[in-house]
Amino acid sequence: MRLFEVAMLFLVGIVAGTMNTIVGSGGLVTFPALLAFGHTPFVANMTNNVGVMPGALSGAYAFRSELRSQWPRVIRLSALSLVGGLAGALLLLALPSKAFSAIVPVLIGLSLVLVIIQPWLRKRAAQRGGISRRHAIFHRIALFLTGVYGGYFGAAQGVLLMSVLGAMFDDTIQRLNSIKIILALWANTAAAIVFIVHGGIAWEAAGAIGVGSIIGGQLGGHIGRRLPEPVYRGVIVAFGIAAIVKLLSS
Repeated sequence: MRLFEVAMLFLVGIVAGTMNTIVGSGGLVTFPALLAFGHTPFVANMTNNVGVMPGALSGAYAFRSELRSQWPRVIRLSALSLVGGLAGALLLLALPSKAFSAIVPVLIGLSLVLVIIQPWLRKRAAQRGGISRRHAIFHRIALFLTGVYGGYFGAAQGVLLMSVLGAMFDDTIQRLNSIKIILALWANTAAAIVFIVHGGIAWEAAGAIGVGSIIGGQLGGHIGRRLPEPVYRGVIVAFGIAAIVKLLSS
């Protein structure tokens, strides 16, 4: 790769790592950048998945204090994202590349509504004495499907995860975000294993993005841990709307 391409992908990786740690949607930056440098959509998708993984690890470390008391909860949910990510990666290899293009903007839009009304959902669940068993099962199915989407493409996966986690748990948005980082990491890891075995990853590009995303993960942690909850919720909605506009215009 040319030095200019390496430098640009490194900078893009910083932006993506920051976005993914705060909200998600970093793929909306890295994926078009890989396309611009001549990679096919299929290769760009696989390369992006592997490239952003170091940033997720960096973001998880940045949110380690929020995660410290939540590991039992995280472990219980991790299998859903892991298996979902594996299924999504296998679907990517088997289905046409535009199979999800029609439904994804709708999913993100519904997720934004859930993010906005999350405080009301919390209050209603508290009045009912908690989440019913039927709703708990539905939430876990939704987490699995979000993992499938993360393994298949993953742009705005974080927005989807935040909406589901917000409906599941009465907790601060920063603590929910720390869970989101781990669950997205599991989905990406499962997909990365499939893509590495399959072959075709542009490793130099993935490396440039990966190094940048590590820095971005720390920046995102620094910013995200200090945002007031209403502002944080507004940032999620703004990123989600940008994702919908980008996906509909592509």
